[in-house]
Amino acid sequence: MSIPIPSRAQLKGGLIVSVQAPEGSPMRHPDVIAAMAEASLRNGATGVRLESPEHIGAVRNRCPNALIIGLWKRTLPQSSVYITPRWQDIQAVWAAGADVIALDATARQRPEQEDLAELIQRSKNELGAPLMADVDSIENGLIAASLGCEWVGTTLYGYTEQTAQQTPPGFGLISPLRDQLPEQVTLICEGGIKSPDSALKSLEHGADLVVVGTAITGVDLQVANYNKTLKRQNG
Repeated sequence: MSIPIPSRAQLKGGLIVSVQAPEGSPMRHPDVIAAMAEASLRNGATGVRLESPEHIGAVRNRCPNALIIGLWKRTLPQSSVYITPRWQDIQAVWAAGADVIALDATARQRPEQEDLAELIQRSKNELGAPLMADVDSIENGLIAASLGCEWVGTTLYGYTEQTAQQTPPGFGLISPLRDQLPEQVTLICEGGIKSPDSALKSLEHGADLVVVGTAITGVDLQVANYNKTLKRQNG
């Protein structure tokens, strides 16, 4: 069962740890994900962001009081939208025990011609689910909030066709979004946060919460990057 969602004021200044692992990694086992999530929470994380119903369920069982932002990455034909793209994916994430459902809220065409506004409305009416809009621009963040998303994150800045030439973090989105979003909407900086200093910088720009993933839990990518750099140095 989902926990009551803290208000924006209660969440302000918090850290959400994205506990994920790539396909094929031994870190992707539900027990490993759950252990990393528990370690994050024990050390002060406000909540965790998890991918797939299996991992959401594992963490919910191990950490029943955790604040869980859930999503499901799905690669589907004829659409580049992959973060909780369809109604059936939203249902699965909610049923697994997420407190907030993260979904792609960009302007891109969704799989099976589903409509973002209809998905948001259906999530509210049929599930009563709080939603986090993963966006790539100021415009799409404002649209998502107007459609009913309680949380807006800069997650997809630099990862869509329209922003592919940009490099996250999306610091430039934060202040304009905070100025224009409704007071009650929680604003999250996510993507490209590589150090405590850059996390602090996102708060200084006006973010309420910071999501950090690879820099904390991305063992596969971190080790690969270290090795790549060391090998380059050795010629």
